[in-house]
Amino acid sequence: MSEINNPTLEVINQRASTRSFLQEPLTQAEKDTIVNAAFRAPTACNLMAYSLIEIDDQAIKDRLAHTCDNQPMIAKAPYVLLFVADYQKWVDLYHHSHVEDLDADWHDPGIGNLLFCFADAFIAAQNAVIAAESMGIGSCYVGDVLEKGEEHARLFNLPRYAMPAALVIFGRPKVEVSPRPRETTYVLQKNRYHRLTDEELARKASLLGATFAPHGFKPEIADYPQNEYLQKYAVDFVKELERSVRWWLDRWEHGE
Repeated sequence: MSEINNPTLEVINQRASTRSFLQEPLTQAEKDTIVNAAFRAPTACNLMAYSLIEIDDQAIKDRLAHTCDNQPMIAKAPYVLLFVADYQKWVDLYHHSHVEDLDADWHDPGIGNLLFCFADAFIAAQNAVIAAESMGIGSCYVGDVLEKGEEHARLFNLPRYAMPAALVIFGRPKVEVSPRPRETTYVLQKNRYHRLTDEELARKASLLGATFAPHGFKPEIADYPQNEYLQKYAVDFVKELERSVRWWLDRWEHGE
């Protein structure tokens, strides 16, 4: 595959998750640049259906390090942003502007609206991550903020139509990090979705193993999918994630 290269693409290609930071604060200019990059992200209908919460309270960071699946790096990160899928502000704006006086039936925001907000929030987050990378500032997504739904809702005072999409931590890398390889065989498809055949699945499993576990697996594990299943799927934090997501969705649809 032939590729074009330029400074922007170099930043994208060199980006890797950073989990160990120098204890050096970001400048206000750097923070402002990261936030402004998020604001410049594409957004459906220009609604910006997300909010950013800057977290500089050490007590909150310490608590998140515990509630987000015990990750001390959160407490040590110099800069922390929570990207919130936020339709609450639009609900409040609609009521403030007395939309009930219009010739249109009111309906509560549904799951479609939520997915709409999540898309906006994630796109903004990735813009922030790439902007940070361009300044030599590392970052890491923390999806575990979706867990412990009840506590995180209280911790951030999140109303009904506001749901955490991603927690992102930033800081100058303590050690050099390199991008992990990507095994992309069968990822790019054309026109329609194609479920992999048994032969293709076997090839994909083999390629994943060769890419990410070149020295093999424990004797009881046959291949890379089995390894990932035991480490990333059949584990307690995924069960808590599923429970919390159901709680978040029920809250969005039915209230507390």
